[in-house]
Amino acid sequence: MLRPCSHGAEKYGIDTTEWRTHMCGLCLGLRDGHGQLARTATNTDAIVLSVLTEAQLSGPMARTAAGPCALRGMQRATVAAADSPGVLLASTASLLLGAAKIRDHVQDGDSSALTRRPMAKVSGRWAERARSQASLIGLNVEPLVAAIDSQVELERRAGGAQSMRARPTLDQLTAPTQICASELFGHTAVLADRPENIAALREAGRHFGRIAHLADAVEDFDADSTRGRFNPLAATGTTMPEAYDLLRQSDSQVRSAVSAAGLDQVPTVRWMLLDPLHALVRKVGRGVGATANACNASRDKVTLQYPGPPNTGHRPPTRRPGLGEALALVLGVYCTGYACCADHTSPCSGQRKDAWIKNCDCGSCCDCGDCCGNCCDCGNCCDCGCDC
Repeated sequence: MLRPCSHGAEKYGIDTTEWRTHMCGLCLGLRDGHGQLARTATNTDAIVLSVLTEAQLSGPMARTAAGPCALRGMQRATVAAADSPGVLLASTASLLLGAAKIRDHVQDGDSSALTRRPMAKVSGRWAERARSQASLIGLNVEPLVAAIDSQVELERRAGGAQSMRARPTLDQLTAPTQICASELFGHTAVLADRPENIAALREAGRHFGRIAHLADAVEDFDADSTRGRFNPLAATGTTMPEAYDLLRQSDSQVRSAVSAAGLDQVPTVRWMLLDPLHALVRKVGRGVGATANACNASRDKVTLQYPGPPNTGHRPPTRRPGLGEALALVLGVYCTGYACCADHTSPCSGQRKDAWIKNCDCGSCCDCGDCCGNCCDCGNCCDCGCDC
């Protein structure tokens, strides 16, 4: 979801390898602590936990020299140390979320009968590893596990209710993701010994979680509709404009909360969290046909071209790989770390994915839909967040 842009790194005076420093640290931390297969759990959004932790420390986190890697052209690199608190938190989150994702694929029948049992074993093993590692950094993962487990029941109730009134609300459906992100964000302040930041970062995490859930729901809308799968927007009757409005509100709340923690001017936080998050919201807005006229309207309201399209243009259904092909992809693409630096095919869905390290969706750092002619000269009336 978070795609730092090289243009932004130049603007903030940051070495573009800084993102790779955290990503490779997370990937190697998973490998060293939990085996090669655990590298497939690498969650690039979890890198922000390492970044937030470091931003609150009095100095940079420990770095270590990594050996030659084929994905770096057999070059050595300096990466975040696998035993640093931020990397341990990020790898714990990756294992926990990876375990839940595998379990969901098994329960949804996305895997063949032959792979369900080994996949379930991997899911259980990762969940236990996450618990064990969380204890090393003082993180209680049980509330997170309970929240993740509650998602299944919430979706069952939403899908089975006869009347809209009996169904869970959209906020209730996104609550598990909000809880998980809130606790993880807040724990970065604990690890950095900055207790005054815990409340603000929990609030930032809550809205980050809502953005993640809603953005995924918008992107999956067409595929879910085609395959008859659950989608929170369809289940609650939420229109695309309403979803986009919620995304804009949460983006603003993330910025306010990060500012309250005194981190909004930290270059790495702006480059790897705030700017990519804002770019994501703009991308969703373009996808659903949103055009803001913020100079003549409330900051919290937008005018949209249509109330909710029958087809959003996101993620068309693709052929799911067979058992042999999926195993080959897992071993050759994820276990080797190939996915970090090269375009690849998802072994679960068959979709083409961009290389994690090259993703860039900046468009224009001042791209707010040209709602004000020039968003950088209009007194921030459109809240584009470009700060140029």
